[in-house]
Amino acid sequence: MSPETLGTPPTIADVARLAGVSKGAVSLALNDKPGVSEETRRRVKQVAERLNWRPSIHARAMLRSRAFAVGLVLARDTRHLAVDPFFAGFLGGVESVLAGSGSVLVLQVVGDDPEKEADGYRRLVRERRIDGAFLLDIRDGDQRPALLPELGLPAVAVGPAGTDCGQVPVVGIRDGDGIAAAVGHLVELGHQKIAFVEGAPAYRHSTSRLDAWRQAMRSHGLAADLHDAGHFTGEGGAAATRRLLRGRPTAVIYASDLMAIAGMSVAREAGLEIPGDLSVTGFDDNPEAAHLHPPLTTVRQDPVAVGAVAAEVLLAQIDGRRVTPRSPAPRLIVRASTAPPR
Repeated sequence: MSPETLGTPPTIADVARLAGVSKGAVSLALNDKPGVSEETRRRVKQVAERLNWRPSIHARAMLRSRAFAVGLVLARDTRHLAVDPFFAGFLGGVESVLAGSGSVLVLQVVGDDPEKEADGYRRLVRERRIDGAFLLDIRDGDQRPALLPELGLPAVAVGPAGTDCGQVPVVGIRDGDGIAAAVGHLVELGHQKIAFVEGAPAYRHSTSRLDAWRQAMRSHGLAADLHDAGHFTGEGGAAATRRLLRGRPTAVIYASDLMAIAGMSVAREAGLEIPGDLSVTGFDDNPEAAHLHPPLTTVRQDPVAVGAVAAEVLLAQIDGRRVTPRSPAPRLIVRASTAPPR
């Protein structure tokens, strides 16, 4: 009896038996490899199609020496991941591409320890658990862009446009354009004393936003001397705002919405009205940004698109194809937290 008659899932052995060839010949035929005649290849494919046979991930991995998985190891505090909208959107974009490829994502969060992060990639390669890897949170002096090529692992990095990661291609995020747009918007409103709260100075995406603020301020003939670090946390954003308010800015640009929301609370505690006494802009366009009082002017980026592009580039590398990374552009969303200074 055939598997069709029994109602059981067909196997590679069923395909081989009905096509009159060995299981090895089935593998060669279905993977379009040399070693079988064109007539045999055609017959095997016809039988596989008739049986509606698809190789399991395990079988495909055995046949192609592939793990059908890609990795991401993060040296981050898990508490910060829970409030990071970019990370969730990025994973959604990655999964939207992986879902059609037969590959899965292996994610490890190792705490705030870059050495454990590097060891995580070494272990995944040693155990042959992944075919390629993503690199997030590129840092100054980061060892990973050199490590992964040494391990023979295809990789793609995600970072500010223009980031140099050696042999590892970069999906560049044009966050500097968003910061420049925020400065330009505030200058058009009449602001001259514009402060900036950056994220964590060790990260390239933090320093790139600070550099973009400095450059934009100077391009408008304004002093770029009021800035502080908030480390991408609510507590850090609040503390940085308290320090910066001593310099009496009329506007503050924050490198994340989370810091901006905390800063707005600090400003109100100090008796300031938003935007009457202090205009505020953020970065990310978190879901709650439009529902604050007042709604937050912020830079909207598209982490889902970034994740999808990164996954496409990584899969192309694994398959030996070349794909030019695209750079999704951010957009300033103007809401009621910004107004002309009094």
